Amino acid sequence: MKILLINPPRSPENNILRFAPEEAKRFIHKRLIGPPLGLLTIAAAVKDHDVTVFDTKGEYDLAADTPDLDVLVRELVLKHKPDLVGVTVITSEFNFSIDICRTVKQLNPSILTVAGGLHATLCPNDFTDPCFDIVIPGQCPHVFRQVVNMKEKGGDFESVPGILINSAARLKRTVGKPAPWDPADADYLMPDRSHLRRWIDTYKVGDSPYPSTYVFTSLGCPYKCTFCSIWSQFRGKYYQRTVESLVTELKSIDEYPVVRFADANTVVDEQFMLQLFKRIEEEGIRKTFIMDIRADVAANRPDIIEKLARGGLKVVICGFESFRDEELKKYHKDSPAIDNQEAVKVFEQNGIMVRGNYVIPPDYGIGDFEALAEYADRNRVVYAGYTVLTPMPGTIYHQQVKDQIVDHNYRKYNFFNSVMETVLPHDEFHRRIGSLWLIKKGTDVI
Repeated sequence: MKILLINPPRSPENNILRFAPEEAKRFIHKRLIGPPLGLLTIAAAVKDHDVTVFDTKGEYDLAADTPDLDVLVRELVLKHKPDLVGVTVITSEFNFSIDICRTVKQLNPSILTVAGGLHATLCPNDFTDPCFDIVIPGQCPHVFRQVVNMKEKGGDFESVPGILINSAARLKRTVGKPAPWDPADADYLMPDRSHLRRWIDTYKVGDSPYPSTYVFTSLGCPYKCTFCSIWSQFRGKYYQRTVESLVTELKSIDEYPVVRFADANTVVDEQFMLQLFKRIEEEGIRKTFIMDIRADVAANRPDIIEKLARGGLKVVICGFESFRDEELKKYHKDSPAIDNQEAVKVFEQNGIMVRGNYVIPPDYGIGDFEALAEYADRNRVVYAGYTVLTPMPGTIYHQQVKDQIVDHNYRKYNFFNSVMETVLPHDEFHRRIGSLWLIKKGTDVI
């Protein structure tokens, strides 16, 4: 059976960039870089079929003359003649997933269209458009394989548990639950990065001449920050991979000198991480590592940070979120602001470049912006990011403020646009956030 898996384009909506001062625009995120590991995992689950993975993000980064999405999808379908097209969906790319599947159905209504990913997990009932045939929430490689097998033999999808079938614009969930699935240990599927060779040169971060790839050491998160969808996506569960599985994967990706450990928090099990880096040293693995590490971990365990730095850790993404303890408590961050300052010291003492990220609530006034600017200036990091506190569907924060949301255009749910009323005028609010991006030490962009 022929299967085409498509990674949708990025949302172009970015009011921070739109209203920022010219001198700040080069620093503001215009694209998030990294391969679609979720699709590669799905592809691995059906590797005995004829599978094509297509990264539209990589394609648009690779060639400026890439045609519009409708034309691109038409070309793909006519070339590969798939029996099934799958899309992975995050909220800001939801509308693009509709565009993709509508084009597929216009060309050939008999092609089965399947949606999965974060938005399908947290908001499956959004997929009512008739262009979607099946929605698969959750960790679903094994379920996807069942759908593929059912399509191949012409069976009844009603017998596949845990999926949603779309008929006459009405979604119906099938009876039963999918079989248990441990995506990090017994059921871990090694991504086949050969699908992405066409775009490997687009997976470069900042001024690095080397391509980077994502590697998950864990899935889920034991923390429960109100604005974060990661822990709710996994229903509060935390899955840790094995050391030997990670060593095997790291040894298999020589073409990627830079590895981004794409976990919610890379250092949760401290002993696990120390053991992993011990094995990395024993195996002679030489990589530049990028990690997400909480400020309180660095502040409380500088010895671990020192050992990770010796093993190749060069860049840390650290969610500062706020400079005020009362805001951090509101977000359920469980880490006081003083930890941010202590963490920066620890990272810098070990030669690790820090990207510190702040989220800006829509109720910030001029005094709040000035206070944050003064704090950020006193605690400068090499890279800094300033984004909008956004009520992402499926999060606690969304439940708390859903009646205050004034913009329901999902394309704007990417942390660069306020979808709620702001205290300052809309353009002024975003302009001030854009100005904050200048408060950093480095001149590179990541």
